[in-house]
Amino acid sequence: MIERKLISWIIPCFNEEEVIIKSLNEIVKVSASITNYQWELVIIDDGSIDKTSELIKEFTNNKFDIHLIQFSRNFGHQNAVQAGLDYCKGVAAIIIDADLQDPPYLAEKMINKWENGFQVVYGKRVQRIAENKFKIFTAFLFYRLLNFLSGIPIPNDTGDFRLIDREVIDVLNSMPEKGRFIRGLISWIGFRQTSIKYRRNKRAAGLTKYSLRKMISLALEGLTNFSRRPLRLATFLGFFFSIFAFLGIIYVLYVRLFTLTWVPGWAAILLAILLSSGIQMICIGILGEYIGNIFFESKNRPLYVLSSRELIVHK
Repeated sequence: MIERKLISWIIPCFNEEEVIIKSLNEIVKVSASITNYQWELVIIDDGSIDKTSELIKEFTNNKFDIHLIQFSRNFGHQNAVQAGLDYCKGVAAIIIDADLQDPPYLAEKMINKWENGFQVVYGKRVQRIAENKFKIFTAFLFYRLLNFLSGIPIPNDTGDFRLIDREVIDVLNSMPEKGRFIRGLISWIGFRQTSIKYRRNKRAAGLTKYSLRKMISLALEGLTNFSRRPLRLATFLGFFFSIFAFLGIIYVLYVRLFTLTWVPGWAAILLAILLSSGIQMICIGILGEYIGNIFFESKNRPLYVLSSRELIVHK
């Protein structure tokens, strides 16, 4: 008898009591239909303060083993995904959020491509249903900017919804950096990668837990970890004030050369101040960016802290 391969679902969630049961039922249904594989569900509760964990523990349709990992507080989506990668046992893993915006039924297509030799199969969004224009535009802008600034190609219009091979998981787990941007790290690792196009649905229930602040934080994490150029506030301010300095230089030169209202000596002093202050702001931004990254890496804190880890055996 040939032993069936084990594939892991990695499901990060945070305050998803309104949708978690529906999501688990859908994932179990899809898994049960793909009978030539074994399955496990690795669910990471990222510090929920509602009944998410209780509902998972009471889930009655669990045809497969469920590994419930609970964080001591909210450590963030990327760290929750990393915890799932740390504890999953499958020869491949499928990362999917608990809100059903990414359809679980694509698992079969992903597995087919994986069996044909691809080690990463990521979902590529061709349409975002029920997402506002601001989010769609900023996501479009972010991925293009990230690809422009980074030294590696990162697929546009993709999230963390993907299948990854055990070899990729092992390499990813061995990488020590604390600033985790999973989709970027997977692109950096390489191996054979391909995509599956799909329409992203609206949430099955509840409200998004990815606030504007969290989206900006993730964007900055991705940009700063995959670009050698400074990208945060101090650097943007440096360029902003440098533009004003440049306009000021033009004005000073105009007053000096084409009017009679100039005061001897002030033009040279003002030019020097404007130019040097703009350059200094840019340089301070560059130094601050690298020092900030070194600061967080040097503390060497764990990515997350567990409050509990529980195996819910299928019935």
